Amino acid sequence: MPELPEVETIRRQLDLEVKGLAVVASGSHPSAKFLPAIEVVGAEIAALKRRGKYLFLELRDGRDLIVHLGMTGQLQISSLDNIAKATDGYTRAWWTLDDGRHLMFRDVRRFGRLFVVPRGDHSKIPTLRHMGPEPFDLNFDGLKFWGLMKGRSQKIKTQLLSQRPIAGVGNIYADEALFLAGVDPATRSISRSRAVELLESIRSVLKGAIERGGTTFRDYRNLEGAGSNQKFLLCYGRHGKPCRNCGAIMLRKIVDARSTTWCSHCQKR
Repeated sequence: MPELPEVETIRRQLDLEVKGLAVVASGSHPSAKFLPAIEVVGAEIAALKRRGKYLFLELRDGRDLIVHLGMTGQLQISSLDNIAKATDGYTRAWWTLDDGRHLMFRDVRRFGRLFVVPRGDHSKIPTLRHMGPEPFDLNFDGLKFWGLMKGRSQKIKTQLLSQRPIAGVGNIYADEALFLAGVDPATRSISRSRAVELLESIRSVLKGAIERGGTTFRDYRNLEGAGSNQKFLLCYGRHGKPCRNCGAIMLRKIVDARSTTWCSHCQKR
């Protein structure tokens, strides 16, 4: 599933392509998850924002078109003159812009979703409503991060995936950050000092992934093609291989229904 670096990469690219343009036509798959696409005809795209793993197209009329990519969602731009030529059987929504190009939302498995809401109204999107701070928020520090996790009974990795102590971290970057910080993903509590280290590790792995255009294994594509961060992963997906730190064989286990890679030597409880 696209996580913060993938969505941020797409946001930056789309900002250069569609900001200031107006939607002159649209269409969608009949599923209620994609029908909001048709509600924005006539609206101008004023800005591109991101919150966690959600992409926001801020409209000049005071609404937000919110895109959640799900597991296989992709946003693409086509300059073909005919929308029928630009789409395929996996296109779930599309918007024709006033410069003649089309913005398409392609989603093979249909786990993605669209919302059109008044700006700032997340009452119908629980994940957004309860989402924790952004990782790069200058007012967010290790002490506040620790405070959001302290006293909770969930395992550390599960807490990260919940989006409540911090926004935008999914399975890939949780594994990477926990490995970098030396934290066992199944532990249920960490000290304040280790929370500071973990926050710095989260920021480090997210920053590196953004710089490389995201992580592409199968479905994720940004507007320019595949990301390259998969070549730099230290932990995720490396079970059965030697740890890059100590040489021990990396292990895999299930942590609250999520496949997790870790090093039993480097990541102590």
